[in-house]
Amino acid sequence: MISHRCTRSTLAALALAALVLPGPVLAQTPEHPTDSTAQFPTSHDLKNLTTAGSYLAARHASVERDAVAAAEFYRSALRTDPKNNELLDRAFISSVAEGDIDGAVKLADRILATDKSNRVARLVVGVHDIKLKKWAAAQRNINQSVRGPITDLVAALLSGWAAYGAGDAKSAVASIDKLTGPEWYPLFKDLHTGMIDELAGKEKDAGMRFARAYKLDDSMLRVVEAYGHWLTRNKDENAAAAVYEAFDKKLPRHPLVEDALREIHAGKKLPPLVDSAQAGAAEALYGIGATLTRRGGEDLALVYLQLALYLEPNHPLALLALGDLYESVKKPEMAIKIYERVPASSPLKRNAQIQLASDLDAADRGDDAIKILQGVIAKDPKDLEAIMALGNIQRGRKKFADCAETYSKAIDALPDATDKNNMFYYYYRGICEERSHQWPKAEADMKKALQLQPDQPHVLNYLGYSWIDQGVHLDEGMKMIKRAVDQRPDDGYIVDSLGWAYYKLGDYNEAVTNLERAVDLKPEDPTINDHLGDAYWKVGRKLEAKFQWAHARDLKPDPDDLPKILAKLQNGLPDNAAPAAAAASADKKKADDKGKGG
Repeated sequence: MISHRCTRSTLAALALAALVLPGPVLAQTPEHPTDSTAQFPTSHDLKNLTTAGSYLAARHASVERDAVAAAEFYRSALRTDPKNNELLDRAFISSVAEGDIDGAVKLADRILATDKSNRVARLVVGVHDIKLKKWAAAQRNINQSVRGPITDLVAALLSGWAAYGAGDAKSAVASIDKLTGPEWYPLFKDLHTGMIDELAGKEKDAGMRFARAYKLDDSMLRVVEAYGHWLTRNKDENAAAAVYEAFDKKLPRHPLVEDALREIHAGKKLPPLVDSAQAGAAEALYGIGATLTRRGGEDLALVYLQLALYLEPNHPLALLALGDLYESVKKPEMAIKIYERVPASSPLKRNAQIQLASDLDAADRGDDAIKILQGVIAKDPKDLEAIMALGNIQRGRKKFADCAETYSKAIDALPDATDKNNMFYYYYRGICEERSHQWPKAEADMKKALQLQPDQPHVLNYLGYSWIDQGVHLDEGMKMIKRAVDQRPDDGYIVDSLGWAYYKLGDYNEAVTNLERAVDLKPEDPTINDHLGDAYWKVGRKLEAKFQWAHARDLKPDPDDLPKILAKLQNGLPDNAAPAAAAASADKKKADDKGKGG
């Protein structure tokens, strides 16, 4: 991160002021049927579209944050109206967003022929110049891309690296040093001038700058790495290890930190973080892009990260940052393609595999996700993060016997059985056991979870409802659910459990009161609407009951529940009707999912 002093709102505002981008530019791929771009246009389709048709299609794709389709449609429109500057600008930005930098450069050259002050075009052409080692041209173009605090810093860093590439390390450092601005500038300035001094053989100057950056922010990974690497070559093993160990206390088990500590303890001298001007420029673009991703500047972050990857296609951290960006805007298919690019040799490959599995599951490719996680766990049977991810996917896919076994592996691998955060392992295993008809084991795990966190509302809700559903421990079960509602009064799923518990106990008026509240909180949930319909029927409000059942039917309920809802719409509830246990289990499942974070 830049600094604790630079707030999310500040950076987001700076990002918006830095570059004006024409609408959302985040991309999505056309290959998977779950994409909004499933009907991706063929070349023949594009040729047959009018300019207006292509433009409207491109605008729609932009609103959907589908830069791949948007770029194709804008380029199609541009072919039929080549002098339209708005189409040219939009086609250019969409090309950058989808990562087609070479194509974007061609469009940028056309833009600059008529608008020499276009800052984004200057930046893209300047980065292209860096890749071609045209250092003087790179400096000219980059220096014309400035507009505000973010772009000023990026331009200064890139121009400095271009100067170093041209063989002038002294002016490279001087040009970065003279930049003035917000209080978070010095962190990036010291990091990059230190890396330039390091490559120029000025190890003492580099060390001074790295130490200064480390003092400003000892939680910034790349600062820690740059300083730690330098210490292995210029101080001693203990000094380098201390820097990494201090970081490990703040963010335990980071793969790059663990890998560096292994190398240090083996007596190895670690090389500079970057090895060329091009790699340094990529590092600058990655650093700013990743920071903006975490602080609400996704569109500008996307531009910087794509440019970073244009210079260094296998930069693991840039790939992870871009994948994370796509996840944040709910584009799992695009994230999948990015995570697949992380090199197998990178210590971060395991992290990428876990994220990849999560996105595959989100894209309805659960079997692929499970296979990947099983491979990760095979390499490290005590990888709790991977085991938990596998269990969660199996649970979401209703593979309850499998997830019970998976969570057991996690529990067996726990380093400290008394840690209260272990509650989730027992809770999730208990859910899987209950759903796979192993109630005695499930009950024991729920009780163990409550020993670790006695007031955890989702565990109270699940165990309390289960007891009432089975007709045992009725008073204690109801007290548990009420305690859960007291803690989460606005959680529609937990309030639904209370209403449904009253229904099970035959107190239909209280059931109606609580289920109406639950529907207000979660109006789009089919099961809660179905429950309210049942309660209405029991108190004689039969017209309202049928309305709720019809609403539940239209909200796409679970396929197993739909026939029951249709039967109630046709015939109502028989006088001796008992609530379906399946619906109760579905409720508990939802409550458990919502309680994932505590």
